Amino acid sequence: MVDTHAHLGICEPPDAELVDRARRVGVRRVLTVGMDEASNREAIGAAEAHQEVFASAGRHPNAASGFDEAAAADIEGLAAHERVVAIGETGLDYYRDRAPREEQRAAFEAQIEIARRTELALVVHMRDPRGGDAALTDTFEALASKAEGVTVILHCCSAPPGRIGEATERGWYCSFAGNVTYPNADELREAARLVPDELLLVETDSPFLAPQATRGKPNQPANVVDVAAALADERGVGYDELERSVEANAARVFQW
Repeated sequence: MVDTHAHLGICEPPDAELVDRARRVGVRRVLTVGMDEASNREAIGAAEAHQEVFASAGRHPNAASGFDEAAAADIEGLAAHERVVAIGETGLDYYRDRAPREEQRAAFEAQIEIARRTELALVVHMRDPRGGDAALTDTFEALASKAEGVTVILHCCSAPPGRIGEATERGWYCSFAGNVTYPNADELREAARLVPDELLLVETDSPFLAPQATRGKPNQPANVVDVAAALADERGVGYDELERSVEANAARVFQW
């Protein structure tokens, strides 16, 4: 299995311990994701230190304030590193609103273009307040208009069942995290059932969103097997079959 989205730098145990625990349960690859200049470099350092780990470099929407040409150039420069296989996470977050929405959109659009120029996958974050859909709508509109030809990953996918078809018709990958296992996540599980095999990914978003069995504790990449098992059950396939699909998808997306 593979964990296509984690933040090793903000997990509590050292990277080596996290990677070892993941290895022992059959996790072969981990993508550790940067969110700003410092964490981008931490992610690359982890990827250099551990053969199972690869990095993504970007600016999270909550840190989008002040994003400028120098910030874009910094990400594009890091993208040339052999262990960097994606751009992001970027996108729109209207739940926390820690950066003005216009600055989030500007940073997002700039990183779409970096992904296009570097021919790397784009890791997309979108989050709305409960009951809202403005971030999702604005994210889909930006991707539809500006990301043609870019490999798009909807990280911690929150698209409702009624909009999953719009994403998959455009070839966007949908990645599901531990919240798909929560008792009240029926709509999310329905969405996960609708994603074609060839567009499905799994992740932990460590240290966040621990699966139900370990909920309340810090998450870690080893727990991706619990997410995958839940998805296999929901989709009515064996774990081994889902593992093969997800590993093939991740290898295609990240070229690892």
